[in-house]
Amino acid sequence: MSADAGGVQDRSKSGATRRRDEQDDDPRLGFFARIVRFVREIVAEMKKVHYPNKAELWTYFLVVVFFVAALMLFTGLADFLFGRLTTLVFV
Repeated sequence: MSADAGGVQDRSKSGATRRRDEQDDDPRLGFFARIVRFVREIVAEMKKVHYPNKAELWTYFLVVVFFVAALMLFTGLADFLFGRLTTLVFV
């Protein structure tokens, strides 16, 4: 992959994905040939995977932790308020 002036890598695909009718789905392939093709496709897809670096991973971690904390706070506050409301209504 090439890097531009900022050091950011180009993560775009190298080419267009083949259309479904253009793919070579040969029903005459044997069992083991289909397994080999399957493994080759897995390897090709794994080469396209972008693994985050340390800074990106830390950012994603913090976003998830703060989002979960905000949802917990909202849910706890709503539970408390509905509990107080039911106490006022039924007691």
